[in-house]
Amino acid sequence: MKIGIVSDSHGNTSVFETMLAVPGAREAELWLHAGDFAPDADDLEILSGRRVARVLGNCDLFMDGVYDETVVEAAGHRIFLTHGHLFNVRFDTMMLAEAARTAGADIAVYGHTHIALEEHGDVTVLNPGSIARPRDAARGSFMLVDLRENEAPTVQLIRI
Repeated sequence: MKIGIVSDSHGNTSVFETMLAVPGAREAELWLHAGDFAPDADDLEILSGRRVARVLGNCDLFMDGVYDETVVEAAGHRIFLTHGHLFNVRFDTMMLAEAARTAGADIAVYGHTHIALEEHGDVTVLNPGSIARPRDAARGSFMLVDLRENEAPTVQLIRI
């Protein structure tokens, strides 16, 4: 199963069209939006025609039915999705990985830092960077991830 991961769109939903034009992006069966701005996920859902799981970020206001964290099940994996600001991710991902373990997840996805990251261990930790306001490069980024049951995820970071 292929999933897409995006974060920190900050209201710039026009970047989704560029993102979805990347080879393979339209093949994603599910998208994860790691917050800032959670309502942008509605536009991604319309453009992609796929379900978008989302969480609130530190720049988001209350949204009925959307929370600070959620667990998504896909292809035999449990994915802990959060924005990250409540887990001190600016310093390290230890608290985040522990929260994922506690939730029974083997993958943790977050945003917040606007810096892409991929860490492998007993919990795979992924940050797609920011699609609209990157701090680690001149171009926005997102991830495409191939998930297979009982296998580590295969991650592709893509700059647009």
